[in-house]
Amino acid sequence: MTGCHDDDEFEKHLEEDPDPQLDPERSPGLHTDIEALEDIEVSREDVTIGEATPEELAASDTEPVDDDAVASLLSDIEHGEKTDRRRAALELKDRATTDEIVAALARAATTDDDSDVRQFAVEALTAHGGERAAAVAVELLNDPDPWVRAEAVVTLDNVDREAHEDDIAAAIDDDHHAVRRNAAISLFKLRGEAMANLLLEQSRDDSERVREWAAHMLGGVDEDRARERLRELTDDPATVVRQTAERSLDVDPGRFRRQFGGALENDARLLPGEDRLNRMPDL
Repeated sequence: MTGCHDDDEFEKHLEEDPDPQLDPERSPGLHTDIEALEDIEVSREDVTIGEATPEELAASDTEPVDDDAVASLLSDIEHGEKTDRRRAALELKDRATTDEIVAALARAATTDDDSDVRQFAVEALTAHGGERAAAVAVELLNDPDPWVRAEAVVTLDNVDREAHEDDIAAAIDDDHHAVRRNAAISLFKLRGEAMANLLLEQSRDDSERVREWAAHMLGGVDEDRARERLRELTDDPATVVRQTAERSLDVDPGRFRRQFGGALENDARLLPGEDRLNRMPDL
């Protein structure tokens, strides 16, 4: 485990010398012509290097259980080792919806002591949809792990963002950047230009990921104050924010809003020390 001093140096390095994989050409905030629902990023920007074991790194590989019967997967998610429970949750996402699968995923999402199992389980519930998935996601907005909370916002956005607008709006004040960003993306789909005040506020967020998305969505606000703020953001300390702001200044706001999907390129957002398990399951 790295010490506090090393962590501070690592965070300083990220601010002063951003990873090349943060190039805005690969950013989730740039490809707005994709209308997929699986669009809110839950990537991790504060992972500590060296914590994941080889077993944990393999947990997101579902190939070993591709041919397992549903009954076996249900047993694994209930009684298996941590890696087995994670794999089972991811694999159950792709199986035909049944009451047994939904119930097992709901239990894992709300009761498992491993945060990755909870995150993977609520993500899998998104694929099965329905009121149970939404109810579980609302409960998980209070989960102690921020990545579970961030995934819960994804679920609400996919299942029925309009019905859960108030729940999503409450997540705007979360103390973690991924949750704040996800909530803003979902609300922008509902409110469009009415999000101007919040986006202007988020454009000053401590997290460069939040500022990046704010700059991206400000491209859909046809107001002088939005354009003025975007011009200011072209001098942001983070390269990804500067270049996103430059691109947003060139878009047509009305067309931007009509096409906005907040699409995520799942393989493009790794930071130093991240891996697929620590980043997110594919949505």
